[in-house]
Amino acid sequence: MTDIDEVFTAGGPLARALPDYSPRRAQRRMATCVADAIAACRSLLVEAGTGTGKTFAYLVPALLSGRRVIISTGTRTLQDQLYSKDLPLVAAAIGRPARVALLKGRANYLCRQRLFAVTAQRALAGFEGGSLAHIERWAAVTKTGDLAEVPELTDAGSVRGAITSTRENCLGQRCAEWARCHVVAARRAANDADLVIVNHHLLLADLALKEDGFGDLLGTADAVILDEAHQLPDLVTQFFGVEASSRQVEHLLADARTELARVGGDATASTALASVDAALGQVRETLPLRAGSHSVARMAWDEVPVSLETALDVLADALEALHSALAAQGGEAALAHCATRAARLGEVLARVSHAREDEAARTIERDGRGFTLSMLPFDVAPRFRSIIDARPCAWIFTSATLSVGEDFGHFATRLGVADAETLQIDSPFDFERQGLLYLPPAMPDPSAPEYLAAVLGEALPLIEAARGGAFVLFTSHRALARAAEMIAARAEGPLPYPLLVQGTAPREQLLREFRAQGNAVLLGTASFWEGVDVKGEALRLVVIEKLPFASPEDPLVKARIAHLNAVGGNPFRDYQLPEAALALKQGVGRLIRSEEDFGVVAICDPRLVSRGYGRVLRASLPALTVTRERDEASRFLTRRAA
Repeated sequence: MTDIDEVFTAGGPLARALPDYSPRRAQRRMATCVADAIAACRSLLVEAGTGTGKTFAYLVPALLSGRRVIISTGTRTLQDQLYSKDLPLVAAAIGRPARVALLKGRANYLCRQRLFAVTAQRALAGFEGGSLAHIERWAAVTKTGDLAEVPELTDAGSVRGAITSTRENCLGQRCAEWARCHVVAARRAANDADLVIVNHHLLLADLALKEDGFGDLLGTADAVILDEAHQLPDLVTQFFGVEASSRQVEHLLADARTELARVGGDATASTALASVDAALGQVRETLPLRAGSHSVARMAWDEVPVSLETALDVLADALEALHSALAAQGGEAALAHCATRAARLGEVLARVSHAREDEAARTIERDGRGFTLSMLPFDVAPRFRSIIDARPCAWIFTSATLSVGEDFGHFATRLGVADAETLQIDSPFDFERQGLLYLPPAMPDPSAPEYLAAVLGEALPLIEAARGGAFVLFTSHRALARAAEMIAARAEGPLPYPLLVQGTAPREQLLREFRAQGNAVLLGTASFWEGVDVKGEALRLVVIEKLPFASPEDPLVKARIAHLNAVGGNPFRDYQLPEAALALKQGVGRLIRSEEDFGVVAICDPRLVSRGYGRVLRASLPALTVTRERDEASRFLTRRAA
């Protein structure tokens, strides 16, 4: 029988299947701990540094266990890689074939009922020419209904939204197409599989929302492995909160009007629709856009006009009246579902509007198209813990960034898993040889007007020495935009390197261009601090503008700080500092991704050295050689680039 030690030896199955495979003691240690946790149905937190090989370290014991395992990832990219590449390879290498299912969210599958509704009303405007007919031909032959089979169908197109379902508009078992529903079929395949690959959004939606009629995804799981687990605390908070938006109301009104026109609704229903429309407009009027603003503005509840609660109450009452009017039209499934949606939306609006200040953080996002009301709980640990306790299986959380220094307490406390076993595995990379940490001396305070200019004064000579190949990471979109303008203004003629700026193209397109160019400079904010893997010489310099403390003026951060103060906590020690440490570790981790990588990380914020908490932040970083001399950093880059 194949065991863990045999798989990871120099002459073992992985070495025979992968010519470049080299045994790593840390990888084998992680695999053994994962196997023990699965066998004993225990919770385990594993921080595995970059290069550990953590993917194989949990896939091997998952397959060898012979049990039903769910693997959840933070990104679709990793989800697809596991399903298409890593799992087949490992299963073939160790001779353990398994029934594997890849399960996506419902927005990735064709909804047959909604397609039929759209094709019955071809006069509707807004659809791309010919695309609907193309979808109809594909729908007649597809076995999975996965829209990835139609690559020309864009996410932004009007057809995609019209032919997929949401939790709000899905008719569930009342749907005439239930027996042939692609989402139901995908769920059924997942329930029959030995190993199911999902993403965190889908898993948490299943846990928090209890998909009506689709069954419990975790019902028969023996183990749940959560990769990129550092994302979970914020995602769990999001999914255990509640949200209502003007777009949800608009979609409800559109669907209700369509169904009423089809069955011939009465005047009462039409009046109720008009009342909701008018009440929605009144809410919008209480939330005017700031002068000259076309971007999303997030406000705390205490920043909005006092008339908002009154307007929300009117909208909630109008939705309840719509619920009654639609329910009175008869038992037709689609109309009955619209009635249920109206009731739910009204309940959520009332709940958010009348929540206690100590219950949750309430915010409102307003843009040119509408608004979103959110209520996020301050503490999700008890609820998440109850989910774990209700399912007697192994829960394994793994990421390159779970601890602050050597302490897992911040992550474990936020999820209620303080009793879990922990394992910290350092990266096998020789950071001291491969990289340099440059901490510029004599930098102004980050709040000073001249700070950004000083950052560029340090960054541009390093970029020149590296001949491009740089990420410059910012903590705000405003700083990024100003930096892009300043770089362009300083240039005398064309820049000697391609300048890629977040927001000018989709994230994945910018990354493809960065890798292909080899000497590009990319300016990015939060989405480039993590989940970005650029191996090789294309990336040899990472400049971090400022320590990634969340803005205390952000409504959610402000509310959490106020809550911690109210309950006797220390917001900086218990929340702001550990969050910044984990984010900084992610940002620095962009540089060294393989044994051959090299480069410089420049952290321009002087607080890393001048403040006492800088020791906590530095203790969380890889053991890079540290210098305060720009010339030394430039020489390192010049020598390596040459």
